[in-house]
Amino acid sequence: MSYKMRIVIAEDERPARSLLAAMLREIEDVTLIGEATTGLEAIELIEREQPDLALIDLQMPEMDGLAVVRLLKKNRIPLVAFVTAYDEYAVQAFELNAVDYLLKPIERSRLQRTIERAAERLEVEESRSDEVNRIRMAARQYEEAVRTPYLERIPVRVRDDILIIPVAQIASIVADGELLHLTTNQNQQYSISYRLKDLEAKLDPKRFVRVGRGALINLEMLTRINPLPGGTYQVTLANNQQLRVSRLQSRILRDQLLRL
Repeated sequence: MSYKMRIVIAEDERPARSLLAAMLREIEDVTLIGEATTGLEAIELIEREQPDLALIDLQMPEMDGLAVVRLLKKNRIPLVAFVTAYDEYAVQAFELNAVDYLLKPIERSRLQRTIERAAERLEVEESRSDEVNRIRMAARQYEEAVRTPYLERIPVRVRDDILIIPVAQIASIVADGELLHLTTNQNQQYSISYRLKDLEAKLDPKRFVRVGRGALINLEMLTRINPLPGGTYQVTLANNQQLRVSRLQSRILRDQLLRL
């Protein structure tokens, strides 16, 4: 390499972060330009420094590595190698899309190979949008391969800020093209770029149910169900939001909620 690859680390555990930093400093032609301990710090660091490669821990509190990738501005997404404690078989689904993955405990020779793979990727003439799509596909494939606990918080981007919205405060989630609109119990609205079926799989089905092809409601926010002609319903939520229920979902609601 004729230049030093610029690298950042996002890892919440100090021993693991210190070990990874020490190994990077021993590798020629790389420069460690920053370390982050949380997902929010990682986003700020990556967007500010614009590194060539980000080593991102998948299991960070509040906002995991997948959320970091999803919330980065498209023109600020670097090459990404995920760091994980999961067994390697769980990450085979995405290793061809992410630059690489590093299985804890990280070995120096394995890290060296990741650096080499990143260098090869940087030398390939590939558009920025292709790289962004590749990395985001890796994140989606990982989510499908590994069963994770139900979400308790959803990070959303509001201009340059990242807000953490507790799932318990979300009254409804409505699909609109490629966006999902989240409405809280206080009628605050936020939008994220995500597929409804993918988010639904990460939410507790005892809490969130479908009322139609493109909408989910939080059952804890449900205050009224009004019958409509044709055997369908309209639901009213605690924030006074009203949603029509499809014929199929009306039958399900009738069976699950309207029988003693």
